[in-house]
Amino acid sequence: MAIEGLTIIGETINDSVPSTHQMFEAGDVDGLLELAKMQDEKGAAYIDVNVGPNTPEFMADLVRKIQSVTSKPLSIDTPDPAIAKAGLEAYDLDRAGGKIPVLNSISALRLEMFDLYAIQPFMPILLISEQVVDGKSGPCHTAEQTLQAAKAIVAEARAEGRKIPNGELIFDPGIAPVGTDSEGNLKRLVAAAGMIHNDPDFAGVHMSVGLSNFTVMLPSKTADGSPVKGPLESAFLTKTMPLGLDMIIGSVKRKYELLSPDHPAMVCLEDVLKADGFEAIMRVRDFYA
Repeated sequence: MAIEGLTIIGETINDSVPSTHQMFEAGDVDGLLELAKMQDEKGAAYIDVNVGPNTPEFMADLVRKIQSVTSKPLSIDTPDPAIAKAGLEAYDLDRAGGKIPVLNSISALRLEMFDLYAIQPFMPILLISEQVVDGKSGPCHTAEQTLQAAKAIVAEARAEGRKIPNGELIFDPGIAPVGTDSEGNLKRLVAAAGMIHNDPDFAGVHMSVGLSNFTVMLPSKTADGSPVKGPLESAFLTKTMPLGLDMIIGSVKRKYELLSPDHPAMVCLEDVLKADGFEAIMRVRDFYA
């Protein structure tokens, strides 16, 4: 059962996923369509479509074919404006029951992607883990920097000709692998989520992360055979959903659930939030050792 109030964007049709990359390499479109149907049946609210370095024409054709097998709205996932444009032009609102697509993603250095709103309105995923200083993009190191990045990019989303409402904005505060997080990214993310959630100017906005990135490079099971990734991801959701995180790009095969405060994964997460540097990494390693 999905967590009430959590919207899942199915992550599997993505060229960076090794098994899916093989399908792209082999031209196995039927296999990609099976992934779309599987994610639909298992509860994804949106189907992510990331074609990697393939052509705009390929994106347009794949969008049409995926929409022929599912009525779920799509997430057009690319940093390339030409590929994004092709996907949005091919998108059929009627087949999605009138639901607009998600566009993943727009950053402070890709503001021209907002121009595509005139082609097809969309819910943009706004990357707020980066800030622009003197015309150059760099990572946000603090929650306050993340909040300011959110304010700057929302001003563009609300510009004349778009005026995208809060209810159609999705902030991505950026999530890093917890097993290598020596710089306190998790602390920054949690604090920034709380600040955004409490800011009346952002009432009604959504927050999302690519949740599988949180546990990348971690083993699947502990030494005694207990699963690691699922509980740690669930601990993250338990911590951040009360702070406004209500969407994820994630796996429909993973069992996400809200955990009790005394669950070992929850205790581990809270310890990581209190630790600094290598101590935080060692706490995660202790959890799966």
